[in-house]
Amino acid sequence: MFCKNDEQLLRSLAREVKEASLDPINNVKREFWYRHTSLKGERPAVFVHPDGSWNEFLPYSNLECEDWYAKSIEYILRQRIFRHKYIHDDVPIEGSFHVQKVYYNSMWGVQPKFKPRNSDSGSWHHEPIIEKASDWKQLKMPKVEYDDAATKQRFEDVGNLLGDILELDYVGVQLFNFHMIHWYCDYRGLENMYMDLVLEPEMVHETIRFFTDGVISMFKQYEQLGLVSLNNDDTFHYTGGIGYNSELPSEGFNPDHVRLIDVWGAAEAQEFSSVSPEMHEEFILQYEREVLELFGLNGYGCCDDLSQKLNGVLKIKNLRRVAVCPWADISKFTPVLGDKHIMTWKPQPAYLAYDKLSTEEITKELNEGVKKANGGKLELILRDTHTVKKEPERFNEWIKIAREAIKNNWEG
Repeated sequence: MFCKNDEQLLRSLAREVKEASLDPINNVKREFWYRHTSLKGERPAVFVHPDGSWNEFLPYSNLECEDWYAKSIEYILRQRIFRHKYIHDDVPIEGSFHVQKVYYNSMWGVQPKFKPRNSDSGSWHHEPIIEKASDWKQLKMPKVEYDDAATKQRFEDVGNLLGDILELDYVGVQLFNFHMIHWYCDYRGLENMYMDLVLEPEMVHETIRFFTDGVISMFKQYEQLGLVSLNNDDTFHYTGGIGYNSELPSEGFNPDHVRLIDVWGAAEAQEFSSVSPEMHEEFILQYEREVLELFGLNGYGCCDDLSQKLNGVLKIKNLRRVAVCPWADISKFTPVLGDKHIMTWKPQPAYLAYDKLSTEEITKELNEGVKKANGGKLELILRDTHTVKKEPERFNEWIKIAREAIKNNWEG
């Protein structure tokens, strides 16, 4: 499967990852996350997710492997090496590698259309393909198919290549986040969606009902096909943070057949950020709660201010994480969420994008935010860093300021 050049490169990268994983600090970090996500952490967690900045440090065009799957392995290994060298937050470096099971998902059967961006990092625009209610009939329920033979062949190939260096395991699906309003906008357009809430409410309800039934069917197909894989590890959890947790998998766990109740789920409707709490509940949240009932632990929210919508959010079954976006006031979350849920706070990433790192603004924001979070459970998640001006040291500077803010302001 792999050419000689790819084999040599991947084995070399795997050895670097393995060496990094042997640092005892990784055990300390791992155990901390287990306590943190189980609401027993002694302090807030600090996590940096480079997001768009990966394009500055690890552009896909610079990958050296020839085969597409070899490139995907190379990318993952290089990300861990970069993190070990440049991002000294609370995330451990693992000496394992997940071999992805081969499966196919038809999703909704119709490709959305977009007006393309003018640059790699530029904006794009929806090009609606749904003009009237009957057009939604183009969409079909998702159908999932598992290719057992291709999966076994892939595992054998990767095992022969890296099995003596890294601990390998099969994984199918580990990310169970879903985005029903986003899908609606993909086909109908963002502006049209807002108008539909007022002018075509029944169409919105019928479509979100369709998406709800479809995503539940899709997740249950994953479960029936043996594609559900545990995500209580270093897997990124969509709401924020990572998945290490001692409460998952749930009671009755069978390692030979992982269930949806054994894993983290997540949902959001950030397009509804400016929509009233009443309409948020009516048009999307009640449907999201229905899907989230499938999972053992859940997170909710993304880049939308949920401070006025917490009553509905708290009705989500097995809720553990609630997103606090950069423009939300943490003081409105702390007394409501208390010590029963984690505030997944995403401070302002723009301060890292200035020509000169704005340490004063970062310090002010993080100190004020940590003070307001006292009495609750908190994690500081740096996300959406579309650029750090090719200066990876900015990540550690932010981490240093975050740790100082916790040290000086967290009352635990």
